Amino acid sequence: MAARSDDAVVLEVGGHEVRVSHPDRVVFPEPGLTKRDLVRYYLAVADGALRGAGGRPMVLKRFVKGIGAEPFFQKRVPENHPAFIDTATLHYARGTSAEETVVRDAAGLAWVVNLGCLDLNPHPVRAEDLAHPDELRVDLDPMPGVDWSQIVDVAMVARDVLEDHGLVGWPKTSGSRGIHLLVRIEPHWDFREVRLAAEALAREVERRAPGLASARWWKEERGESVFVDFNQNAKDRTVASAYSVRPLPDARVSTPLDWDEVRSRRPEEFTVSTVLERFGDRGDPHAGIDDAVGSLDGLLRLAEELGPAEKAPRGASRGDGSGRRVSTMPLIEVARTETKPEALDALERWKAANAVVVPHLTPSDVLVDGMRGSSSLWYRVRVNLQHVPDADRPEQGPLVADYDPWAGRGAPGADAPSRGDGA
Repeated sequence: MAARSDDAVVLEVGGHEVRVSHPDRVVFPEPGLTKRDLVRYYLAVADGALRGAGGRPMVLKRFVKGIGAEPFFQKRVPENHPAFIDTATLHYARGTSAEETVVRDAAGLAWVVNLGCLDLNPHPVRAEDLAHPDELRVDLDPMPGVDWSQIVDVAMVARDVLEDHGLVGWPKTSGSRGIHLLVRIEPHWDFREVRLAAEALAREVERRAPGLASARWWKEERGESVFVDFNQNAKDRTVASAYSVRPLPDARVSTPLDWDEVRSRRPEEFTVSTVLERFGDRGDPHAGIDDAVGSLDGLLRLAEELGPAEKAPRGASRGDGSGRRVSTMPLIEVARTETKPEALDALERWKAANAVVVPHLTPSDVLVDGMRGSSSLWYRVRVNLQHVPDADRPEQGPLVADYDPWAGRGAPGADAPSRGDGA
């Protein structure tokens, strides 16, 4: 390890030199983790991290201002990337394209961490075949008010559905509140077919676990359930992969589990320090995932049996020609903000001004959504008044905060929650 005058260090990793700037900068104040610590972590778990993210194009989610600020999303690989970083050009439905980063070795992991990436966000395709995913992703995303035992119950049902259709689910904590199930599949189906298979899976889980699980895409219609997020299989979606460090104060890690651990362990147990010890003691529970490749034929037959999914109502009644969906729920919008703390502050101000409403609200009636902007998240706050008596329901008024994420950039095609982190 050699030092430079700007306090950078140069690491020798697998025959490559990786420069790490400001290695002693504290990234996670609570456990006192520096950038150097994060690089060392990823090098120690490289075998598992590369099993999840290696060889796949990834979006760089860069926390250049620390975990207390919003990251920005960088699809295009930096122009001055080293020779050991591969690239792949992805084409998007809007007609745009991006030459994205492909990490193939431990040096690549160290390099992206130096850029400010905490978690790894790969696409479900290999760089050698960008049209056919080799991974189906099941994101079990709990609504507010849902406890861990309910998430586990839904995970067990999802495992059964997968097994009934010839597939193996490999569980991991999302690193936040939910569970991810990763399913290796043969790269024979396009994104539309993979998403259809995932939607059929979600609908079947909802059928087998009514009230516990939901396949409803619109958040206000789910109640206190676990959303089986099939849309993570859309072409433009990424999720935090195995061994990703999440931007929570305790440096929590998205951690692969054995099925016999799922009910007894909790996400908060898995942090950078504990995962380092766990990985050293037992290795990667997902070591066999690439040998468990399955077919989507069973789930696609299920999709045919279930028939077309119910389409969400759209904006014909709005009368403005936008084509945007009009909810069947009595929703009001409270705020649009640049950051989550601003969103939560706006929500509290709205509650103070509408105190008569607050006792009627359940946790799932308050909707705080991270939305994808041009290169970063912004936040939308809505309240579902379904449990509020008609006489006490406030009308839609001016927003408490009205941030415009598209100012100077042109309007987006549609507002959609950014689910790139997996809840």
